[in-house]
Amino acid sequence: MANVVETVTDLVTPILAENTFELVDIEYVKEGKNWFLRVFIDKEGGIDINECVLVSEQLGEALDTIDPDPIPQAYFLEVSSPGAERPLKKEADYLNAIGDYINVSLYQQIDGEKQYQGFLKELTDDTLTLDIKIKTQEKRMTFDRKNIAKARLAIQF
Repeated sequence: MANVVETVTDLVTPILAENTFELVDIEYVKEGKNWFLRVFIDKEGGIDINECVLVSEQLGEALDTIDPDPIPQAYFLEVSSPGAERPLKKEADYLNAIGDYINVSLYQQIDGEKQYQGFLKELTDDTLTLDIKIKTQEKRMTFDRKNIAKARLAIQF
């Protein structure tokens, strides 16, 4: 699977660069009996459906020209926006999210919880600090980045 993601990354990067789009993430997953190759793209101000179609067509053509086929089984190619709850994958994603409301999933529990939501206040090489509201109480918590399994933008209700 890692080879598929690497191959697709190599193929889609020049397509995105030509259009000033950003690669957010690539997933190659099996769901039920079907395989899905998902490419998440974005740009300043958001990506629209026509831009997703453009990348999908160009990437599909590029994938079809490779011999031997890097993805021998049948799959569905999906190119889309990461959505409002965009994952934070790269360091630049975290830096751009300072001040934003985010969700953090942890590998190990802290105070009996593995998920926290709050405003990203500080970021260092080793830690991430959130301002969290628990019921009516506001609390600042610092997390070891090694304990962060996933992070994404979140919608505050």
